[in-house]
Amino acid sequence: MTTDVTSDDTPEGVAHRAGRIARAVPLTIGVVALMVALGIATRTLWDPLEDRSLLDAVAYGLPAFQDGRWWTPATGAFFALTPAQYLPVVGGAAVLLGWSEWRLGTRRVAIAAVSSHLVGVLGAAMVLLALSGTGWGWAERTATVLDTGFSAGVLGAVAAASVTLVPPWRGRVRLLLSLYVVLSFLYIGLLWDLEHLIGVGFGLLLGPFLVGRRPAPVGVRFSRHEWRMIAFTGFLIAAAVRLVLYFVPSDGPLGATSSDSSAISVLVGAAVSVLLANGLRRGSHRAWLIAGALSTLSLLAGLVVLWVELAAADELSAAGTVITSSVPELVVDIVLWSLQILVLILGRAAFRARTSRRARRAALADMNDRETAISLLKTHGGTTMSWMGTWESNRWFVRRDTAGEPSGYIAFQVHRGVAIALGDAVGADEATRTAVLDAFVEAQEAQGLIVCFFSVTSEVESWGAARGYRDLLVAEEAIIDLPTLEFKGKQWQSVRTALNRAAKEGITYREGRLAEMPRGILTQVRAISELWVGDKGLPEMAFTLGGVDEALDPDTVVGLAIDAEATVHGVTSWLPVYAAGGTPHGWTLDVMRRLPDGFRPVTEFLIASACLSFKEQGSDLVSLSGAPLAHAGGDTADSEPLDRLLGALGEALEPLYGFRSLESFKQKFSPRGEPVHLVFPDEAALPRIGLALTSAYLPGASMRDLAAAGLKTIREDAPTR
Repeated sequence: MTTDVTSDDTPEGVAHRAGRIARAVPLTIGVVALMVALGIATRTLWDPLEDRSLLDAVAYGLPAFQDGRWWTPATGAFFALTPAQYLPVVGGAAVLLGWSEWRLGTRRVAIAAVSSHLVGVLGAAMVLLALSGTGWGWAERTATVLDTGFSAGVLGAVAAASVTLVPPWRGRVRLLLSLYVVLSFLYIGLLWDLEHLIGVGFGLLLGPFLVGRRPAPVGVRFSRHEWRMIAFTGFLIAAAVRLVLYFVPSDGPLGATSSDSSAISVLVGAAVSVLLANGLRRGSHRAWLIAGALSTLSLLAGLVVLWVELAAADELSAAGTVITSSVPELVVDIVLWSLQILVLILGRAAFRARTSRRARRAALADMNDRETAISLLKTHGGTTMSWMGTWESNRWFVRRDTAGEPSGYIAFQVHRGVAIALGDAVGADEATRTAVLDAFVEAQEAQGLIVCFFSVTSEVESWGAARGYRDLLVAEEAIIDLPTLEFKGKQWQSVRTALNRAAKEGITYREGRLAEMPRGILTQVRAISELWVGDKGLPEMAFTLGGVDEALDPDTVVGLAIDAEATVHGVTSWLPVYAAGGTPHGWTLDVMRRLPDGFRPVTEFLIASACLSFKEQGSDLVSLSGAPLAHAGGDTADSEPLDRLLGALGEALEPLYGFRSLESFKQKFSPRGEPVHLVFPDEAALPRIGLALTSAYLPGASMRDLAAAGLKTIREDAPTR
């Protein structure tokens, strides 16, 4: 199946998308439009509202409610205090409220946003009313402030809409949102920070009710990857807080923030936190040790200073030492450091990776037992993709039983920090293959690698779904069932034409092992392949696409179209699909090359002839493979990012390699489709996986090669005058 990849760029396509978006988020469009319209009508877009008498009439806050202006939560929602604030106010409403409306629907997001706004604004006023008489300076100052904007409602809507996300993204969004509002309130503490804190808390409680269930605590078991991401986030936030408090001092609930440190020491401290965060993200044991030591030292130092503040303040004052009380800030710092230490302790099993290049190379060197992999494949059988996993560019993770004997394996490659497993695991039964997959993930994540499974069947998809992995349909494998194959009927007309024309023009089909054929034949095959590669302007693709070297394997069969003068017009190579016991019961198409000026329907002739030959030999099936990057599709909105990523990569390489054209060509043989999946941990890994797949398919291509080939294609496709 092919799709028109350019139609969405036409004015009609753009208009269609715009209309679809408008129909999906009418509330967001209305809110944004009203904000802009009121800003223009009242001139607050360029004349600050905070300097005008209009502020008292529209802004909300405790003073407004004490004066009886109860309408202000409605009027103040559509203004900003200064022209500069219109950008986050309007932009935040457009992006965050729009996303929430897309996830929840218009009616439910209206309930979430309006109620969160009212609860945040009124709740903040009630809190300040209760605290303003306690002598707390922050509460007394904030109780006199007026505010505008719809941000509490917007953030509350995002919190409510998080209920529609699947794990682990639901937890991640809620964690980041909660950290933002809590830290902003504690360290900055403006009126809107208090409103945000209350609005988000209310939105988190409201969300489950909006989708028809009650909020309930759920026991969460974090994976190794999740523990790493939590620790990574914690140290990044520590770096951000350190920078913000130094360069943007505030006077929040914890008191005035001040620092006797120099800018250099603050920047160095932030840089150390960022470096540790990156090491923790990769599961580095060394980073875990350093992070644990620094967190413990910081906690102990904070406790000592807190003790001095509380127990020895009078003695220090009597000695003439000036003391700036920072007890609230110290308490919060101690709590945050304690939480970081707790994360490092509870998730300690996730930080055992040997992340140095030397350690990774040593680990990979232990996974080069190709002969064992081939022996297991011939013993237990495999899928149509399994023989590709035996190519020498791969590595093989072999699992051994309690007696030390190999029981199964999976082939993989490592690119850009990603271990890409190729095809299903091989083993005697599903239980054995499941054990291989589990052990493989354990071993690769211990090296600090992201793990994904490419071109796998529904068996691996089901295995991943049970463990919280996501999947994406990346291809439809074209399978021809040989026992019932007959080239009869209108749908086979082009195939019969190719066979008949070959007979008239003296083209014959020769099948065998390429390495056993005459040197002249091998030379011609190499020349045809080199012409094909040279025409692309890029190195020959790899990974699931073999070349002449792979076709020389003694287990691989080639089919040749040869004329009466011994000229090779085309070549195909066929990979064995082994059944248990070591006998091939099918064949998978790999290499497919043709002489540029040779017999025109040579590809149809070669595939049809091979099918007839394999049928006579008693084979069950022929796989025409799934054209890589020709198809990507997901069943849920959460799979769309990688869907677009693979689609864009396939579209970019289509002029050079013709994946979509190849997919269309295979339909001439009326195959049945078998889904082929990519299984991956979660969407956070998508950018790295996309780069890894690009490197796997084009290991010899630099960015300069890609750009030059693209420009060449554009020039060749440009219309001439």
